[in-house]
Amino acid sequence: MKHLLDIRSLDKDQIYSILERADYYKRHEYGNAHLLRNIFVANLFFEASTRTRFSFEVAERQLGAEVLNFSENSSSRVKGETVYDTIRTLEAMGVKGAVIRLTDHQLLQNIKDKFSLSLINAGAGSWEHPTQCLLDLFSIQEHFGRIEGLTIGIIGDITHSRVAGSHLHALPKLGARLILSGPDGMMDRPADPIPHGIERANLDELLTEADVVMMLRIQHERHIEKMNISVEEYHHAYGLTKERAAKMKKTGVIMHPGPFNRGVEIDPDLVEAENSLIFKQVTNGVHIRMAVLEMILGGKSR
Repeated sequence: MKHLLDIRSLDKDQIYSILERADYYKRHEYGNAHLLRNIFVANLFFEASTRTRFSFEVAERQLGAEVLNFSENSSSRVKGETVYDTIRTLEAMGVKGAVIRLTDHQLLQNIKDKFSLSLINAGAGSWEHPTQCLLDLFSIQEHFGRIEGLTIGIIGDITHSRVAGSHLHALPKLGARLILSGPDGMMDRPADPIPHGIERANLDELLTEADVVMMLRIQHERHIEKMNISVEEYHHAYGLTKERAAKMKKTGVIMHPGPFNRGVEIDPDLVEAENSLIFKQVTNGVHIRMAVLEMILGGKSR
């Protein structure tokens, strides 16, 4: 593969191949420490990020890559340079791969065939976040030993979540049952319709059926105001409280792609509860991104 822009373009075997390779890297952390030696990789984040940006950088350095971190405020972007021209300039310098986060996912689709440089989507608008989806899948498989046949509940802002945008395609493809729940007005994706067969349920009903309860961040700085609801009211109506968590299956686990708002979509004490995989997801993100970097850049000439 030249690029990784979305999950919907991957077939079942490709997904499992990445998960298998991530498992190898988790068991042999320095197994390919020089795979990307002398290969330059640029991390281009046009939106804020902590987990994804640093996870990719750790993965790149684990594989021996030369890492370039882009700072928009000190780049020619402030002089009006386009994203295309920024990438084209890096390519002319010999950079082989760009890990990119930006608002406009269509831009990635429009420019992907114009470079020999490889592009990896690190989160595009409200469209998709493929490596987050893959690390979630890896975490689920690691915990349960399988994905097929499990019931996964995703709760929160489905409309604006790029993580949900990827899981809507990945989980059914791997044979999981997917149930969505959230506030009215945040359950549809007008520009990216929800595939046929995805179920919806109220939160309390979902909790009794789900093997995995995945909470999504509510962008309260943007959306709660539009709902005319306070943070406290949102937590009471739609958040994973201790009372609601008590309704989960005894074998059920809690997940969250982060960043999480303690006391909004999830009770503070549940973030690090015994059945929470949230920080294990962060750990697994490095191994998944190592696997993706190998797949995309491992064959590049040195």
